Amino acid sequence: MDGAATAKNGGFLGWIERSGNKLPDPVFLFFYFILALIAISLVADLMGLGAAHPTEIDPDTGAARIIAAESLLSSENIRRLWNEMPETYTHFHPLGYVLIVMFGAGVAERVGLFGTAMRAGLRNAPRALLTPLVVFVGMMGNHAADAGYVVLIPLSGIIFHAAGRHPIAGIAAGFAGVSGGFSANLIPGQLDALLFGITEASVETVFGDYAANIAGNWYFIAGMTFIFLPVIWYVNDRIVEPRLGTWDPQFADAKLAGPQEDRPLTEGESKGLRWAGLAVLAVCAVWALFVFMPNAPLYDAQAAPEARLAPFYKSLVAFFMVLFLAAGWAYGKATGVIGNHRDLVKMMTGAMEDMAYYLVLVLAISHFVAMFGWSNLGLILAVFGADVLGSSGLPAWALLAAIILVSAFINLFVGSASAKWALLGPVLVPMLMLLGISPEMATAAYRVGDSATNIITPLMTFFPLILIFAQRWDRNFGLGSLTAMMLPFSIGLMIAGLAMTIGWVVFDLPLGPGADVFIETPTTIEPAGAVSTG
Repeated sequence: MDGAATAKNGGFLGWIERSGNKLPDPVFLFFYFILALIAISLVADLMGLGAAHPTEIDPDTGAARIIAAESLLSSENIRRLWNEMPETYTHFHPLGYVLIVMFGAGVAERVGLFGTAMRAGLRNAPRALLTPLVVFVGMMGNHAADAGYVVLIPLSGIIFHAAGRHPIAGIAAGFAGVSGGFSANLIPGQLDALLFGITEASVETVFGDYAANIAGNWYFIAGMTFIFLPVIWYVNDRIVEPRLGTWDPQFADAKLAGPQEDRPLTEGESKGLRWAGLAVLAVCAVWALFVFMPNAPLYDAQAAPEARLAPFYKSLVAFFMVLFLAAGWAYGKATGVIGNHRDLVKMMTGAMEDMAYYLVLVLAISHFVAMFGWSNLGLILAVFGADVLGSSGLPAWALLAAIILVSAFINLFVGSASAKWALLGPVLVPMLMLLGISPEMATAAYRVGDSATNIITPLMTFFPLILIFAQRWDRNFGLGSLTAMMLPFSIGLMIAGLAMTIGWVVFDLPLGPGADVFIETPTTIEPAGAVSTG
């Protein structure tokens, strides 16, 4: 029996895989969540469960207005479900954010810009610096979506082998950078648009209109990059590679996978990278002009000092779309992949085809989030949870550390970052706001937990693919071997992520432009626990 089969049949990892494989597709998972929500709302309504609204006062009594749980089977909510279905779907904030960014990022990926940039970043790298370069390129490659997995990780094995190092150590470093450092980056991108769209919807279920800042974690994810990189470097070079020993070519099996060829850049590819770089500088210059020119459209001089850059923050979704689109178009023209504007439109259309599954998933997620708000259960759980946590005396860093651990555990079973946050966000975000912790900080804590365990769960979408890449170099390398190899990375990233988050909270560092760890509690009264209105 080979290693993969052994891992599947026994032990904790085998239990995780068997349990996770029994879960339905995320689309149907959220359909079942909706059914459970309907049942819970009915019971809560019959019990007369309610909570004191944290921001509204009853004008007749002068006390906090009591918000009662509402059954989703009421005539009003059934009518709302069917009549407002188009609005519920199309007004779901992450949908617009992600699709806009993907118009640009999809083009940059399809013309080959991301793959070429990764190869250029790793070629001719010094042997001793291979690991940090692979990890850094992997983290930056998160903007490339799937390209980081299918291009960088196999290429890392080839480059390590060419440098006389163990090729599977290169695969491990690439996997840890791309997936373990999933949220780490120097600039926000499509993942920020996706998560903050859900954060925005989560706030609005309780507190009404709220505009998410896509750059709300910019400083935090940049900090993750510089903290996670040395951790992965140390684990790979001091723990994983020595444990792998000397690579024996007799175990290689080139038939099992065909990773990207490590070939020099062509003249067209080099030219394309130069043109793409100039396009990036041009877009940044235009946006800087929009902020600093007289009567700047992206700077509100009439607003309070802390809100003057609000138009700039709101423009960042469009900025990243234009940035990726311009860079992709410039690279495509230089390499001949894009001949005319029709080719560009075809690639933008293809990018939307890649989003087809996401469009179906959003149908389920958007209705779950909306119905959660209609039932008032989000407010009740947030107020009740805030009351319990507030009376516990736990400091903010301890609460956020707990969120990281819970997110990391759930990630072992549900791999989709958006699906987990759509489930957790509507409760965690308002609850933490009632304790004076910002939506941006709640999102940042979730991202730390979501990243740390990506690389050890067999349920992660690309986990089997990474196993095949490794088996090219060692045909006896099984699922258990891969998980055991990546476990030290996961532990290291979890410890580093917890320490970083705790430090960020203790020193109250800004999370991004205009985003802080703490906010003024959105209430005119002290939060009260759940009460009975029956």
